[in-house]
Amino acid sequence: MSFLRKRGERKGENGRVLVIGGSRDFIGAPALAGLAALRTGVDIVVVAAPEQAAWAINNYSPDLITKKVDGDFFTFDNVKEMIELSSKFDVVLIGNGIGLEPGTKDFVREIVQHLPQPKVIDADALKVLHKTELRNAVLTPHSREFELLTGEKLPVEFEKKADIVRHYARKDKIFLLKGPVDIITDGESIKYNKTGNNGMTIGGTGDVLAGITAGLIAQSENLLESAFAAAYINGAVGDYLLKEKGIGFTASDMLGLIPEIKRKIKWI
Repeated sequence: MSFLRKRGERKGENGRVLVIGGSRDFIGAPALAGLAALRTGVDIVVVAAPEQAAWAINNYSPDLITKKVDGDFFTFDNVKEMIELSSKFDVVLIGNGIGLEPGTKDFVREIVQHLPQPKVIDADALKVLHKTELRNAVLTPHSREFELLTGEKLPVEFEKKADIVRHYARKDKIFLLKGPVDIITDGESIKYNKTGNNGMTIGGTGDVLAGITAGLIAQSENLLESAFAAAYINGAVGDYLLKEKGIGFTASDMLGLIPEIKRKIKWI
């Protein structure tokens, strides 16, 4: 898998990512995800968010374009608008900071079934998709989110856990189960990532991981390898920060290190 650029490329040819997330109460999550995607090397990231959240994201970073949606939360009324907007993008990331309002749940369930391009589904979106048919997607749950999504509680024993995750995955529905050792599988191949540390339990690191995943997919179109590479990069950045700063680094500390860690990985 390669992310090398060719001479003569134009803006947008190295990937366009749409982040659908944010709400009145959660603003930082989609900003972190969007900036992480940018740091992987994509050309354009747009964050679609409720209006006040979107303005706050603009104030936080001039690098992110925002699409401002009326109201404090996404609702079913936003489905058509977001489907039309998403047609301009290579990858859609949904769920970061989106919340669990009743109307938002309906919005998430509807829109994920109508987006044909690759999707990264994270955070609150994972909590409302039980029994929803999902295709062309990378799902990034932790153990509790996996249980809500599938109805199956994961055992402590690692090999049994990996077998269960593989059972629910498919070629077009990749699981990246977050944990002390990440499990990444398409139902056939299974990969394990051991980078990362307990300093990464701080809020926002999962948003960074989701953004990295979306950014890599936008450049490679390979769901499994992008998810594996993203898990490795995210954890390696965390390991570097633990060594340099100790416990107490933040998710925003991770963003600037993504290009350097990615550059050092020979296998992507």
